[in-house]
Amino acid sequence: MSLDTKMSGEDGSGETQEVRKDGLLLAEPKVKTKRPPLFKVVLLNDDYTPMDFVVFILKDIFHKNHEEAISIMLDIHNRGAGLCGVYTRDVAETKAELVITLSRRNEYPLQCRVEKE
Repeated sequence: MSLDTKMSGEDGSGETQEVRKDGLLLAEPKVKTKRPPLFKVVLLNDDYTPMDFVVFILKDIFHKNHEEAISIMLDIHNRGAGLCGVYTRDVAETKAELVITLSRRNEYPLQCRVEKE
């Protein structure tokens, strides 16, 4: 069985259709992709972690420039929490793990949470 090379999408459905020589109509299903859900990474304030270390974390892990890092650090200090970034789930969880690991290595209790946006 050979396929006729005629393509038609005249029905307005957006589907690609092929008509075979034996008269059967083959239609490719229309596939819609969805964007993955996004997650916020939030640093929480504590009374022991130095501000300089928080700025270092923001620059090193979240790739913030110095001014952004200072601004976020002040939000954390004054409001109790600060948004570091919005990422896909895997990236957000990896960054949160890096924050916790680096903080513990330096003997700081800095906390980080991942929240669905």
